[in-house]
Amino acid sequence: MMRKLMVAFVLLTVCSAPAMADRLKDMAQVKGVRNNQLIGYGLVVGLDGTGDRAPFTNQTFRNMMNQFGITLPDGVNPNLANVAAVTVSATLPPFAKVGQELDITVSSIGNADSLRGGTLLMVPLKGVDGQVYAMAQGSMVVGGFGAQGQDGSRITVNVPSVGRIPNGATIEREVESPFSRGDTITFNLMRPDFTTARRVVEAINDNLGPDMAYAHDATAISVRAPRDPSQRVSFLSILENINVEPAQESAKVVINSRTGTIVIGQNVKVSPAAVTHGNLTVTIQENPNVVQPNPFAEGETALEQNTQIAITEDPARMFKFGPATTLNEIVQAVNQVGAAPGDVMAVLEALKQAGALRAELIVI
Repeated sequence: MMRKLMVAFVLLTVCSAPAMADRLKDMAQVKGVRNNQLIGYGLVVGLDGTGDRAPFTNQTFRNMMNQFGITLPDGVNPNLANVAAVTVSATLPPFAKVGQELDITVSSIGNADSLRGGTLLMVPLKGVDGQVYAMAQGSMVVGGFGAQGQDGSRITVNVPSVGRIPNGATIEREVESPFSRGDTITFNLMRPDFTTARRVVEAINDNLGPDMAYAHDATAISVRAPRDPSQRVSFLSILENINVEPAQESAKVVINSRTGTIVIGQNVKVSPAAVTHGNLTVTIQENPNVVQPNPFAEGETALEQNTQIAITEDPARMFKFGPATTLNEIVQAVNQVGAAPGDVMAVLEALKQAGALRAELIVI
């Protein structure tokens, strides 16, 4: 049997390009303006025999029936094939007001086969502080489905035990925002960088006047702002549309060893170095032979193994880099020899160990 190892790869390069200015709203977030996660626990009913029979589902069902004034006899376990215990999660956006609606995700926590066709009963959604911020209820939309035969065979498409309810929760409590507090608004850069922070300060001061903005560090930039909320909204609208040219990223080479993807940043350079690298190709071929005994002879038919192993070494490939080799020159050298992803990874790692690769090597 011939066995071959095929490796597919993509060499992605970020080539040098003219720097472009970005809006401040695309580079930074306003401090305190953030999402908040909500979670709840409840029951989904109306399933077509695809529910679960977990002990906590029975307990939850009993508690719900008690709230409606119905007491189940002790020792009686109801058949809950049409009920499933679920967790409900949602994201509360900033400045969300009472009465607005949220999309929610409903996930089974028991052994329910599917939530398709089910209805979520009223569930309070709580924040990390234990307060209820929304109430959820409604009929679910489930993208996955499954089918099972009497012989035990089954097929499942996507995940039928998770569903969503668009606008399935109503906000009951607002989260207090620090947006209107204090005399300043603070922007936090999504990618901390001292040069970018300095350029943001300079751009704001050039547009709004001197000493309007100042940087705390590589991430936070504070801007003096009016106290009146209506004026602060207009002021922030002007700020977030200011264009700033971000600083170039530090030199990095990112290698995904699982997929063979290699990303080389535009500032990567290589010191004078020469690398030779060759490949060994190992071929294993199985040719079993059937051995028959002579006529009228005592013996049994046997299988004789015949294994052939061949090792082929490809000619060594030479990579030669001159002083301050640029990204384009590295890519051209790799493309000219037609190197495989494993070769490129080995070369880059060897250059890093030798101190010739002027970049951070990241393997994910």
